[in-house]
Amino acid sequence: MPDDRPTYLLRRSRRARRASVRIEPDRGLVVTLPQRAATREADRVVDELAAWIRPRLAQQQARRAAFAAQAGDRLPMLGEELRIVGEAGRRRAHRRGGELLVPAGDAGERARAIEAWLRARAREAATPILDDAVATLGVRRGRLRITDTRSRWGSCSSTGTISLSWRLLLAPPDCLDYVAWHEACHLVHAHHGPAFWALLEEHRPDWRAPSAWLREHGPGLRLWLAAG
Repeated sequence: MPDDRPTYLLRRSRRARRASVRIEPDRGLVVTLPQRAATREADRVVDELAAWIRPRLAQQQARRAAFAAQAGDRLPMLGEELRIVGEAGRRRAHRRGGELLVPAGDAGERARAIEAWLRARAREAATPILDDAVATLGVRRGRLRITDTRSRWGSCSSTGTISLSWRLLLAPPDCLDYVAWHEACHLVHAHHGPAFWALLEEHRPDWRAPSAWLREHGPGLRLWLAAG
């Protein structure tokens, strides 16, 4: 067993037919195994693909370091920029003008406090957008879930539950508006056919700009609170 085997996160999937690996922006190396596969199969596939994995992990670490240096103590939020200020004895994040007061010291505690604060703000920001969208479209929605999705910024379930990523708060305001409307339109058309895009175009004709922004800058948003 190699002593320098990369650390990885192990997942199991009922749909997986064989072991697979991927490098995620915020979780690093992830190995997915079929439900009944032996755990040692994960080690085997990591060792087998080590020549492919190692340079990509190094690139990711370099990007994280560069991102952390660039971000510094600033937090973007819906087009604003808040200065992050550590405060001894604080347990939760709290906004004071242009500052976000956070726990001082432990980086993990600080990250958890910032994420909790952003999740609450995401719900506050998204709710009126969705309420306006469903009223305009003449439909009803289910509950709103604030998530940290890895592959999608939002989703709409068959029961009408709409899920939105809290990381949309780190993007310009029109990105949250676009994704919320996108999911609301799925309450009318549960597909990406021409009728869906025509409906979105009718109500948000400028949707292509925020969609392009998320394609280009989305990977960077997933580095926030994971750049350590």
